[in-house]
Amino acid sequence: MNKILKRCIFVCLLGWSLNLSAQQEQTFSHTIEQGQTVYAIATMYGVTPEAIYKLNPGSKEGIKAGKVLLIPKRPASFTEGEETETYTFHTIERKETLYAVSMKYKVPAQYIIDANPGLSTKTFTTGKTIRIPLSKSVDRKKAGTVEREQDAPKEIEYTVQKKETMYSLCRKFKTSSYELLKRNPKLKRGVKAGMVIFIPIKDEKQLAAAAAAPAEEVIQSETEVNALLSAPRDVKRLDQLKVALLLPFNPARQTSASSRFIEYYEGMLLAVDSLRNQGFSLDLSVYDTGDGTQRIREILTGETLPNVDLIIGAVQNDQIKLIADFAKAHEIKYVIPFTSKNDDVLSNACVFQVNTPHSYLYSKAAERGRKLFANDNIIFVNLPDKEEKREFIRTFQTELRDHNIPFKEMDYNVELFAEEIDSLYMVDSCRNVVIPTSSSIEALQKIKTPLRMLAETQTDYTIALFGYPEWQTYVRDALDDFYTLDTYIYTNFYADNLDRPMHDFYDKFKTWYSKDLINTYPKYGILGFDTGMFFFGAMKKYGVNFEDKLEDYHYPSIQTGFDFHRVNNWGGFINTNIFIVHYHKDYTVTRD
Repeated sequence: MNKILKRCIFVCLLGWSLNLSAQQEQTFSHTIEQGQTVYAIATMYGVTPEAIYKLNPGSKEGIKAGKVLLIPKRPASFTEGEETETYTFHTIERKETLYAVSMKYKVPAQYIIDANPGLSTKTFTTGKTIRIPLSKSVDRKKAGTVEREQDAPKEIEYTVQKKETMYSLCRKFKTSSYELLKRNPKLKRGVKAGMVIFIPIKDEKQLAAAAAAPAEEVIQSETEVNALLSAPRDVKRLDQLKVALLLPFNPARQTSASSRFIEYYEGMLLAVDSLRNQGFSLDLSVYDTGDGTQRIREILTGETLPNVDLIIGAVQNDQIKLIADFAKAHEIKYVIPFTSKNDDVLSNACVFQVNTPHSYLYSKAAERGRKLFANDNIIFVNLPDKEEKREFIRTFQTELRDHNIPFKEMDYNVELFAEEIDSLYMVDSCRNVVIPTSSSIEALQKIKTPLRMLAETQTDYTIALFGYPEWQTYVRDALDDFYTLDTYIYTNFYADNLDRPMHDFYDKFKTWYSKDLINTYPKYGILGFDTGMFFFGAMKKYGVNFEDKLEDYHYPSIQTGFDFHRVNNWGGFINTNIFIVHYHKDYTVTRD
């Protein structure tokens, strides 16, 4: 190989290496988790979806759990109440420690812990992302203790000893890494024995005390920093739980919506009564939020709310934002019971979102469906209409492809459906699972009668039906068909009317309020009861910081399941529970 060619190759490799290094400095990596969307990922990092698409061109067509996205590394500001915090983000590398991260960004480890409430030995793992407060945020936190300019400490020269580190130097001389690096930029390349550095110091006594510090403290200091991840958190037990419930009752104009919220409140009152009967003291304050933000602002500036331990409620996103910021500023747990389309949970550790976002629901439903029907003949029936479930169908089919599970697709033809599905798509000696692409009652009616005819006349194969949460509202018209067609429904809400706890709840509700529950999906009275029982019970058992014990806490719900997972190390919790309701041919129903 001649010299010119070698030189060209060297230049190309050098350019590629420099570009790669520059990209690594300008980006960090995010490992996609089940149910996440590009929009949610962009929101949690303070960037735009377009910025992610630009770095990850294939992500515009879809993303998959377990894959890695490059995220632009730039300061991101988040408004939290009346203040704006600025962060950068860091992906934990193999064998990296909290101490190493603290030194890399020149930020005290405790500040990193404070910025990531979910951080622990379990979550400080390779590939996980944490947020780092930038110097402006750190400076503001230290503002109360920083000396005035005229009182600035003097500088003395110091020779770094063996085994000394940035952290040990800070402890030894009672200064910050920020002050050391400001005077000694070379420390950015590492601390080495023999280096001569400048130390800010107030008097000679401080220097003498520092020089006398034992060498063992150097090693212990780094250990202490990393031990912050496993330090026990403060537990605040409650003699009395104080709860604020905020709902739009609108007493001046009764609507179907306000009637549902009243029923939700009535169900929660039954939960309060149940906990009081167990000997737990509970004070529930109720507020009418009305529409818009004016009433919310009045409530939040009152004297009662800052003293509560738990806030539940609000419907509109502009109301929720105000309450979420208030809850964060006062370190109060906040439950969002209704909407699944809210971004506050992505950056607010106090938020618990009960209603599962569609992306999480579809992802969990697809996973459950794939496991249930892995050995069956799966048939998607295309029924385009206004309630077509394109996102779920796409998620489910992707899940099947990723696990090499075959499936079939057919277009619905009103005149030939029964004949075509029987002769062209069904498989003998096998269970055939039929999945319509729409959740509407019209779509269900188009296929259920022909499928039932085949199920009752064919002996060569069996049929099962897989459908949607909305189907629960069709039971009056289709319950017998559900049984005959061995039907499965995925849902995040389900109440069995024949179940004993459900029967007891109905009786108590009617005794208290002399009326029946409103026929809605979900039933708001039971939703209020389940939500109250879960959160009141958790705080009764574990205190204010019950989120550290979520894995150990299980509530046998009547209608609403709870399986909360933190969205990231600095955000809140999303309920990812899902039920598979199965209508068996023997006319029984199970919920798993």
